[in-house]
Amino acid sequence: MSDQMHETITYESDMYLTKKDVKDIQEIFKTPLIGTYNWDYSAADDRINRLYQLAKKRQWNVEIDLDWSQPWNQEDLTLEDYAYNHQMFNDYKPYIKLPDEKKLEFQNKAAAWALAQFLHGEQGALLVSSQLCSCAPTYNAKLYAATQTYDEARHVEAFNKYIQTRPRLMYPIDKYLKYLLDKILTDERWDLKFIGMQLIIEGLALGAFKTFPQVNPDPLAHSIVEYIIKDEARHVTFGVNYLEDHIKNLSQQEIEERAEFAYEACVVMKNRFHAIQVFEEFGWDVEETCAYARNVPIREQFQQFIFQGVIPNLKKVGLLTETIRPKFEELDLLKWEDFPNSEDMEWIEEA
Repeated sequence: MSDQMHETITYESDMYLTKKDVKDIQEIFKTPLIGTYNWDYSAADDRINRLYQLAKKRQWNVEIDLDWSQPWNQEDLTLEDYAYNHQMFNDYKPYIKLPDEKKLEFQNKAAAWALAQFLHGEQGALLVSSQLCSCAPTYNAKLYAATQTYDEARHVEAFNKYIQTRPRLMYPIDKYLKYLLDKILTDERWDLKFIGMQLIIEGLALGAFKTFPQVNPDPLAHSIVEYIIKDEARHVTFGVNYLEDHIKNLSQQEIEERAEFAYEACVVMKNRFHAIQVFEEFGWDVEETCAYARNVPIREQFQQFIFQGVIPNLKKVGLLTETIRPKFEELDLLKWEDFPNSEDMEWIEEA
């Protein structure tokens, strides 16, 4: 790709959400954020410093490093291109009744919905990481949070440009994802922000991105996600490394509060995250469709896969307490607590 600056793209206004889609286009939230100065500039934690140095080396440019000239025509897609999601709904009667062209329309919209959730989630991550610059206690953590903030801005830019130039279809944020982001952003405890964003949301996103080629046929989208995966792996590692020592120093009551929050976040992301807006567009009964989707074996396999990296990290930092373990057992997730997780070593190998 050329190193020359690309022309600034002005997206058409009719591609954005309006007040018919969401109540407030620009939504205000208030948070009792407690910031800290840190006058000790020594790099006390070498692991975080190495992550910071690697983050500086691994910056990439949405306009330069991605080939936006790759040909793409959504009208050329077939149901085979959406084999994974097509298989998931292939036993659902309302879906079976659709002619193939309507099934393909459903798959296109479901894919666009998923991309929109990635975009909204990345904006949430941008806001949280910017908060961490202020409220993270140590010098190293503040520096790394600054690189993560830039990473998240780049992810927002990449997904936004992709959505506006490829599927050209935007959906509002899922209400349960919004609930979780609200909870993380408006809590005054900095470590809860780490747990919610670095371990849960970023960890699940990392798993979802790894399955992305199975659910989206566009090579450009695959390239975007390949870059983002490397960033997200660093973000998760940052959270694990920083929380390991911190949580050991909390009281048992404080640990249990954070373990409960981690559990509640996992419940939201495992059981309640569905393309409800798309179901409504097709006139399907939302409760019935969600119940079907929750019990489809292929979706359960997907859900289990994306949690493989989250549960071991919760255990590593000390949040799989004896009190909370039965609740995770009910979610059928404890089987992953000792799953080999190499994400926290990949950044070392790249350095």
